[in-house]
Amino acid sequence: MQLSLKTDYALRVLMALASTEEVLSVDWMAEHYGISRNHLAKVAQQLNASGLVKTIRGRSGGMQLARDPANINVGSVVREFERLDGFVACMSGGTACTIDGVCGLKPALGGALEAFLSHLDRFSLADITRKPSSIRERLLAQTR
Repeated sequence: MQLSLKTDYALRVLMALASTEEVLSVDWMAEHYGISRNHLAKVAQQLNASGLVKTIRGRSGGMQLARDPANINVGSVVREFERLDGFVACMSGGTACTIDGVCGLKPALGGALEAFLSHLDRFSLADITRKPSSIRERLLAQTR
């Protein structure tokens, strides 16, 4: 399974925010991660709407985590940003398939997807950012 860029960026934003208590801007993160500012801005809006980050407007504005990293579940973040019902066309129900109902692919893939998400549910943002100072140092060393 390959996660979308949106999910990848969401996890990166959350890890950057978990590595500091400072307010970080979309511009700062785009520069230090070397990724598209426009894509990152859309991700930031969704993170704000989902209550994972809070945004601060103004000259020194940006984002901060809205919750403690220990209370942000990685599996939940993936569910928030991925279209999981379209893992394969038949899972979303929008595509007619000649062998739908007698094929074992849908339950096999559904089980694999559930195992994948269950595994991610075992991790919090705190778990994946155990060395926040190292994350911060790497980000500070990286610029476009």
